Amino acid sequence: MHELSIAYSLVQNASEAAQQAGARKVNKVFLRLGKLSGVVKEALLFGYDIATKGTPLEGSELVIQALPVVIYCASPQCQQEFAISGLQGFRCPKCNQPSNQIRQGRELEIEKLEIEVD
Repeated sequence: MHELSIAYSLVQNASEAAQQAGARKVNKVFLRLGKLSGVVKEALLFGYDIATKGTPLEGSELVIQALPVVIYCASPQCQQEFAISGLQGFRCPKCNQPSNQIRQGRELEIEKLEIEVD
């Protein structure tokens, strides 16, 4: 389960950011998680609870924003971005042309922290 090592890394990064902001406690960590990130949300939530023990994030909530895969269609009739429903075919839902231009869906990033300061 690589999500546990990812959770430890998230906790370390969030702890450093909270310390730099002068936080006494972290209440929430907001995470952007793309569908192509290779991370299982439920496993990450489980690992997060383990990784926060004994840190300023202990007892905090991990709020995950799941991001769909968005591709760009470069065909002359489209030239726009589309969220795709499945991961099997990277085709424009409007003109059915294949696309390898992924604009969103690989994210695994801390967006913000909700902290308490003295």
